[in-house]
Amino acid sequence: MPDVKQTITDFYRVAQERDFSRDFHFRVLGIDAGDAGGVSFSEDDLVYIKTASLPGRSIQNKQVPYMGMNFNVPGSVQYDGSDAWGVEFYCDQAATLRAKFESWSFDTFDDSSSTGNYATPSQNSVINLLQLDAQLNGVAEYKLYGAYCVKVGEIAYQPSAGSGAPMSFTATLAYQYWRREKSSLTGSLRNFTSGIADKVLGALGL
Repeated sequence: MPDVKQTITDFYRVAQERDFSRDFHFRVLGIDAGDAGGVSFSEDDLVYIKTASLPGRSIQNKQVPYMGMNFNVPGSVQYDGSDAWGVEFYCDQAATLRAKFESWSFDTFDDSSSTGNYATPSQNSVINLLQLDAQLNGVAEYKLYGAYCVKVGEIAYQPSAGSGAPMSFTATLAYQYWRREKSSLTGSLRNFTSGIADKVLGALGL
């Protein structure tokens, strides 16, 4: 028998030992606007998050030609999508959450006065992400540093043809770089998650 440890039984054994990360094993724990005009986001705001993503990182490849052949050598780092990290929110009825992103955007640059807080964002402006396991223990925390709002997405209402579906919008943020940290959050997140689940269902009328 070939000595290859990638058979069906090996896959089953490893899958039992490690299981799989599921599409709901992820939370955005915090969005801190730093010095941006007093804008702040609470747990009640973040419970409205519909989708978000864990960003990537690339080492840029550089080619060195020699005698007709291109040799590949590693270059500097690039944080993929750092200019446009999107997070989709359900829209609350009073649109208070979207208004916070509007305020953040106008604080960065207000066209009515041609002024704004558009200096390089500080490290105090942070997005805090958390990966979870099946018991809602924190696996790893990711912090995106130097974040600011670059776009407040539209809301596509249907006044005459709508069915009453909950509305959503996307906020797009830019950041400078991210760091991965060992999570210190364990069972405490279970209480946090069970509490916000009730708020979500209530907000959706379910």
